[in-house]
Amino acid sequence: MSKVTRLKTWREELTSLGKEDPEERYTGDGIEIQAPAAEMKIADLIIGAGTEGDATESESLKDQIEGFLKATAEMLQELARGCRDVVQQSLGNEDSYIVRKFGGPWAKVSGRLRFLNDFLPEDRDPVHAWPVIFFVFILALSALNVNTKHDSPVPLLKKVSIHPPSASRLLLPDGRHMAYYEQGVPADRARFSLIAPHSFLSSRLAGIPGAKVSLLEEFGVRLVTYDLPGFGESDPHPNRNLSSSALDMSYLANAVGVNDKFWVVGYSVGGIHAWAALRYIPDRLAGAAMFAPMVNPYEPSMTKEERDKTWEKWTPRRKLMYFLARRFPRCLAYFYRRSFLSGKHGQLDKWLSFSLGKKDRSLVKESMFEEFWQRNVEESIRQGNTKPFMEEAVLQVSNWGFSIADLQVQKKLQGRGILSWLKSMYSQTEQELAGFLGPIHIWQGMDDWVVPTSMTDFVHRVLPGATVHKLPSEGHFSYFCYCDECHRQIFYTLFGTPQGPLNRTAEVDQTPFEGEKEDMEKVSLTDSPQTEISTLV
Repeated sequence: MSKVTRLKTWREELTSLGKEDPEERYTGDGIEIQAPAAEMKIADLIIGAGTEGDATESESLKDQIEGFLKATAEMLQELARGCRDVVQQSLGNEDSYIVRKFGGPWAKVSGRLRFLNDFLPEDRDPVHAWPVIFFVFILALSALNVNTKHDSPVPLLKKVSIHPPSASRLLLPDGRHMAYYEQGVPADRARFSLIAPHSFLSSRLAGIPGAKVSLLEEFGVRLVTYDLPGFGESDPHPNRNLSSSALDMSYLANAVGVNDKFWVVGYSVGGIHAWAALRYIPDRLAGAAMFAPMVNPYEPSMTKEERDKTWEKWTPRRKLMYFLARRFPRCLAYFYRRSFLSGKHGQLDKWLSFSLGKKDRSLVKESMFEEFWQRNVEESIRQGNTKPFMEEAVLQVSNWGFSIADLQVQKKLQGRGILSWLKSMYSQTEQELAGFLGPIHIWQGMDDWVVPTSMTDFVHRVLPGATVHKLPSEGHFSYFCYCDECHRQIFYTLFGTPQGPLNRTAEVDQTPFEGEKEDMEKVSLTDSPQTEISTLV
């Protein structure tokens, strides 16, 4: 009998997959391979899947896709592990060419940069943390410099103009020149003298923006403003700090003839120089007028709530600027060259990286304010140097050398040591007071997003003797700039009822000339050879 072997169909091949020991039986036609009943049922289900409807078919396709994706992911993962092993074996091996060539220099560089690890939390591995930090930092820089069309609907085409020198200048004891500007009544007629250091990206032209000369004369006020070192027409200072800033202010007062005490005006970031004057030259000050004064946002005596409320008001870009000023100040030069040192005028809020309240947004759009802002910026950047701006930014966030709390009035100890302290506690004799004894007035807009109200709350907590004037609905600029009624309220608060300039009475010798003696002998109006004449000097 001839043996005929029948070829299996594809259905039978499918049912035989995974079968290690199929059952064989001989028939008259040849050898047949029969799968178990359970496997036959599975095959029947697979073969007949097309007849069970669309729902079953779609579900089966989904399972196949998921399985394919899982398998692909596993393959890619294994491939990545293999690449990692190859790199580790070739580059991490001490005998490899790359390690022999670059291992020594890299070890020196990493050793010098090891101090950066002090800025990481204790539970972070520097090898893993620093690459992530640098990657995020580069990504943030890229995002901040993306030029979108929605930032400004109008192209900023107006170029910055540098005007001819026009300031009065004086020579300081260290050989530097300081530029200054005077408004109001002359020195010999002034009842009150104000000296105002300017804020960031500003100049001597700021002062009290929009303050009318007629109002200054009505109150007998002399307003003196000046350019900080490196700004406007003032020479830079080689080692500038807040102590040198206070000394410069004292030299200026002496040079312009302020013989009595003067009031210091601190607006915004210019407030840090007013704080310095209160700390280092309190004997020269009659009082302080502060308007949304800046405080070091890293001040250690701030509570966590005060610090959180301060930082939450600021834009991410401004937070980055403060971080760079504190840790990497040289990086600020890049941003400054791309903004206000670019040679073109820009928007105030974009350049200074802050948000504005409702009243401030309305004010900065007025042509009067825009003209002042552009001219003030042009004077501020006339030297085209990034260094004074970097120094000013660092002064805001670095250690001032004193705390705001140090300005409060305290009893002055007559000696040192614990014995002197005990005597001061229990002695009944009157003691000399230390610190600034004059008035401090602070005006704070409640809608100020540039210098948040939490900063003024902190100042009032550590200086309870300061008088705080809270201004509902006012912003950072709306009360201080171009508001005639506001300026009148400020002067009335500081100086009381306006009394005008001082009057001077001088006795003038009226001895006649020889040609007039005969006429004078004919007419005798008085027995006195002199006449008192009241003049306004």
